[in-house]
Amino acid sequence: MQKARPESETGPAYPIASVNNALLLLLLFRDQQRVRLTEACKYLGVAHSTAHRLLAMLAHHGFVQQDPVTRAYVAGPALVEVGLAVVGSLDIREQARPVMENLNAALGETVHLGVLEGVNVRYVDAVESERALRVVARTGTLVPAHCTSLGKALLSQMTDREVADLYPTSAEPFASRTDRSITTQAALMKEIVKARNRGYAVNSGETEDDVGSIAVAFRDLAGRMAAIAVAAPSSRLSRQRIARIGELLIETIAKAPDSPRRI
Repeated sequence: MQKARPESETGPAYPIASVNNALLLLLLFRDQQRVRLTEACKYLGVAHSTAHRLLAMLAHHGFVQQDPVTRAYVAGPALVEVGLAVVGSLDIREQARPVMENLNAALGETVHLGVLEGVNVRYVDAVESERALRVVARTGTLVPAHCTSLGKALLSQMTDREVADLYPTSAEPFASRTDRSITTQAALMKEIVKARNRGYAVNSGETEDDVGSIAVAFRDLAGRMAAIAVAAPSSRLSRQRIARIGELLIETIAKAPDSPRRI
């Protein structure tokens, strides 16, 4: 007796033609932005009246909308909301984790993931180095953004006006973590310009003495902004290695199959 194949290969045991055709129509919008009634008929291999009824039902529930001028159908708000809900449910840490693990394996250094919270950076995940002399994972901690490469990478994605609003000159000197921390708006703006030009931000002992890091900002599948940083003892961060790590960060994030996405 031939072994039955899984339902995913053979199709459902009790197919419902109308449901199948409606779902096929929705999948058609994955490949093209507009679908005409004649295209739906040809795609499904059904009569004009059948395709019209299917599209009318999808329109009734908001999955498609008909352009009043061209009469073509486009994706409706319900279809968009379903897609965004699924994407939004993906944890940014799950999306970034493969990239972080690849960077950790390639460089042997601690890799952090951070998001902006006002004028601070929240460290939300880390892959810690296995070296004896290493930067310890900071997951869960909150650090002034201007003292970190993560924060500077994220701030570099804002406009100058937005950064100035967050860091007004009236608030100077800004909070510092070490003698090398940035404490003025002018100095911060210079660092942000450098980050924009290079594509990555650098922290040279500004959060912790003798510790440096390099970070790149990205957006996940839901459009949320975050940054990934490689952190190491300053003794292992020559100017040449900083540049190599920065380029590797940019390249690794850009090549990620689904996410994160470089800004």
